[in-house]
Amino acid sequence: MSTSPEPSNRVVTLPNLLSFLRLLMVPLFVWLALVPEADGWAVVVLVGSGVTDWLDGQIARRWNQMSRVGELLDPVADRLFVLSALGVLGVREIVPWWLVATLVARDAFMLVLQAALRARGFAPLPVHYVGKAATACLLYALPMLLLTDGSGTAADLLRPVAWAFTWWGAVLYWWAAVLYAEQASALVAGRRVEIVA
Repeated sequence: MSTSPEPSNRVVTLPNLLSFLRLLMVPLFVWLALVPEADGWAVVVLVGSGVTDWLDGQIARRWNQMSRVGELLDPVADRLFVLSALGVLGVREIVPWWLVATLVARDAFMLVLQAALRARGFAPLPVHYVGKAATACLLYALPMLLLTDGSGTAADLLRPVAWAFTWWGAVLYWWAAVLYAEQASALVAGRRVEIVA
């Protein structure tokens, strides 16, 4: 039976550099979307974030460059991009603030859950495939929503697709939180936990 190699303690790896680059892209995206409202360039930055997210995972697995720093840095970069994009969309009144609050509440719930596990001596829960699917849906939805701000045929055609990805992402985001809560409960109770990563 083959097992995944243990993540190393290395800090300077290509996947970690890509994750760090994604962190630097967050303020650039916010500035582009709010100050000059250069939506085209803001979308390019969002797409660049998605590409570097995919690349760092591929490189880490293929070249065996998985690291503990990367396990922390990658999801932090993802969360910051999702939260900053939601904030931008809320400020520009492209999405309602209650939707922003719903998604931010999910991240707050996960922070509390992970902190409670850490306080009991457990390692962070591994990312579940439902959580990955939710993040992917939201990362597709966010640039599309930004491009729907305005009028015209392209915006009208893109709007239902953008909102479909938004709703799928929001529902899966909370469904993943329920699955994580079940896993955490099983760990605390000492039951066997089936994790499908």
